[in-house]
Amino acid sequence: MGKRTKIKIDRLSFYYNGRQVLRDISVRIPEHSIMAIVGPSGQGKSTFLMTLNRLWETIPGTRVDGNVEIRFGDKFHNIYDKYYPLTRLRRSVGMVFQTPNPLPMSIFKNIAFPLKLADFGDKKQIPGRVETALERTFLWEEVKDRLNDDARELSGGQQQRLCIARALILEPEILLLDEPTSSLDARSGEVIEALLLSIKDRCTLLMVSHYMDQVKRDADTVMELSNGQLFAC
Repeated sequence: MGKRTKIKIDRLSFYYNGRQVLRDISVRIPEHSIMAIVGPSGQGKSTFLMTLNRLWETIPGTRVDGNVEIRFGDKFHNIYDKYYPLTRLRRSVGMVFQTPNPLPMSIFKNIAFPLKLADFGDKKQIPGRVETALERTFLWEEVKDRLNDDARELSGGQQQRLCIARALILEPEILLLDEPTSSLDARSGEVIEALLLSIKDRCTLLMVSHYMDQVKRDADTVMELSNGQLFAC
């Protein structure tokens, strides 16, 4: 039996300062899978990811046409509906960037920060939520005795796992990853790959990657973005 559709994209176009970057993209993305997006540099792969959590809206001179619907529960929601809360979308659709971006604070506070922004109610649950996020990213045993240390002192691979843990603490249903291993050494990259495979039973993952070996190992579906359009590989 095939997996249910998680994301429905219809005739999605994206414009930046009058230039069309994405052209009439239509695709269905199944839940609990890893979709890899490949293609030449400068084609809009990162932009495509940002259309799924509306992060592009902070960039002047941009606009989107078309529809993006995501199934939350048993109902699809148009994430571009003016009445759909952006805060709810960002809690459900997390994003991890190419270069790790730990905040200038402790390891514990980095992971807990999204809960603070979301005005998480029960403060007593926060330590447990932090521990769970770190365990899911294979980082707990490495940092459990140094949670008050500055997160920027971690290695590059550890910082990237911390950023993934920070994205996971809100238990998103979708995780967007923009070349998550490109700035890491081979061993750290292998750990990140194992991490992603371990969480797809909880998340739907979309990953931009330039590493075809990685794509072949990890992805359930591979799409190429070229000339503003998305093609099945």
